[in-house]
Amino acid sequence: MRFGAAITDAEGLRLSVEEKALFREMNPFGFILFARNIESGDQVRALCDDFREAVGRDCPITIDQEGGRVQRLRAPLAREWLPPLDHAEQAGEGAERAMYLRYRLIAHELKQLGIDSNCAPMVDVAQQETHPFLLNRCYGRDADTVARIGRAVAQAHLDGGVLPVLKHIPGHGRAMQDSHYDLPHVDADPDDLDRVDFAPFRALNDLPMGMTAHLVYDRIDPEPATVSRRMMTLIRESIGFDGLIMTDDISMKALSGSLGDLSRQALAAGCDVILHCNGSFAERTEVMQAAGEMSEVAQERAERALAMRHEPQELDIDAAEAELSRLMSGRVYDG
Repeated sequence: MRFGAAITDAEGLRLSVEEKALFREMNPFGFILFARNIESGDQVRALCDDFREAVGRDCPITIDQEGGRVQRLRAPLAREWLPPLDHAEQAGEGAERAMYLRYRLIAHELKQLGIDSNCAPMVDVAQQETHPFLLNRCYGRDADTVARIGRAVAQAHLDGGVLPVLKHIPGHGRAMQDSHYDLPHVDADPDDLDRVDFAPFRALNDLPMGMTAHLVYDRIDPEPATVSRRMMTLIRESIGFDGLIMTDDISMKALSGSLGDLSRQALAAGCDVILHCNGSFAERTEVMQAAGEMSEVAQERAERALAMRHEPQELDIDAAEAELSRLMSGRVYDG
């Protein structure tokens, strides 16, 4: 049976009878957790079991756990981290190793709760004009630094048994608006975009999953990248990413139109799966019905991604924390 071409969420701490029936019928590829879904370790593990029981398989469950401002798990369930850009810049020459250790510890926390995917690494390049919603979530201010740290972050997840999701393809760093609320336009020269913005994604084009950027590259295509056939072709051919591509949240205000129409447009453009977050039961139903089953090629990409899930390598937590503290001169965590 093919997977449904959607990743969706739940309303609360456990699945309702109606949600279980919907997910059983629609068989979404996976699920995503938010703060409203998190109360305790036992509860999160039980909710993950609910998801997997509903679809009858070991489906991926993802989360946004970047650390810093964007992290759904908070103390005491998880460590509170410095923002990624602050962490990387404070570590200086040791940034690759420091960020590896940071995300190796994050992966351990996730895996202990039944979560086996994370929406990271984020390899958007921080630039002078980067909007504050994104700036301190970046890893660096040049393409090479971002690519090297991004590779370390991805490897930390894989070593921890957690699938990384590369974002925001093909690059969100020049956006001067928050795509949660507005549609950013980027008027940069395509050669500059290729040299800077697209370069980290090209360097990490072997990762199992990626997430689109909701913005317009004016000199390439007037359509937002998520629903642009031209941009999806660029991602597949020029950047060379052949992993599973999910949209960023299809309900974000950057995109206009009904959720069903947007879902169909994104799949027609070349996305493999629709990510839908923070909607009502009716909206979840609309998205999953519009998404339908994965295409044959999307199913192949999904199966390749799932095949990269492995049991985590052994981790000496005390040693990892001590090494990270040395690299960061003692200031590792927020607070």
